[in-house]
Amino acid sequence: MFNKIFITLIFLTISSWANLANANNEKIMKANDPANIKDCHEKLNRFTFAINKKLDDIIFEPVAKTYRVLPSPIRNGVSNSLNNLSNLVTIPNNVLQGEFRKAGMNTSRFAINTTLGILGFIDVAEKIGFEKYEKEDYGQTFAVHGVGPGCYLVLPVLGPSTVRDTTSSLVNLLGGDTWYNVTVKNNTEHFEDGDYIASRLAAGIDFRAKNIESFDNLEKNSIDFYASVKSLYLQDRQQKILNSNGIIETMDDSDWDEIEN
Repeated sequence: MFNKIFITLIFLTISSWANLANANNEKIMKANDPANIKDCHEKLNRFTFAINKKLDDIIFEPVAKTYRVLPSPIRNGVSNSLNNLSNLVTIPNNVLQGEFRKAGMNTSRFAINTTLGILGFIDVAEKIGFEKYEKEDYGQTFAVHGVGPGCYLVLPVLGPSTVRDTTSSLVNLLGGDTWYNVTVKNNTEHFEDGDYIASRLAAGIDFRAKNIESFDNLEKNSIDFYASVKSLYLQDRQQKILNSNGIIETMDDSDWDEIEN
């Protein structure tokens, strides 16, 4: 009799947890639904978007095309190194979101790739069976804990964002990004400010190089390029917050967050 009651209580407890988790996911999904995110500063956003587009035409796309001339192994290595560095933001956010297994997995990946993988140039961890990790940032963590996105924003150079994601970027400057702390903040004898800046520029160029044709096709086939980019960005952010693998209309979902928010 006691065993039946105990098993029933466990079942009810697990069911309750599952219902709470589902309710929370539905709440997060609704809060981050692109249809519910207001474009409060649309005129300013469109103006900034137009400036960013000019800068892209004059500077970023030509640089990205030049970068693509490099041999594929070098470009893959640079991309691997940048992904490895992004663990320094992903790991603390795994912990803050209660994803301790992922935190442990990503810590192991970072240790292996930084050492055996020559500062992440080679993804040794993947070759020996470590599953591919999902990037996390403080904007996603805030969202998981119930912070709404606020209005949609277009930032100079950096591009699409929201009030929440823009604010979360400040966390990196306040100690949330270990790579930033080692380079810019503490300026150790092994690294300099320029190392951090170079890594951020490289991330932007790598992202742009991977998506040249996709951006061109999106612009060509869009009635309103600004609205298309906004929609794709907000859809992608919603899925990343929910850790969803659903297919959306983005060009390259795995790289849409290469430029940190």
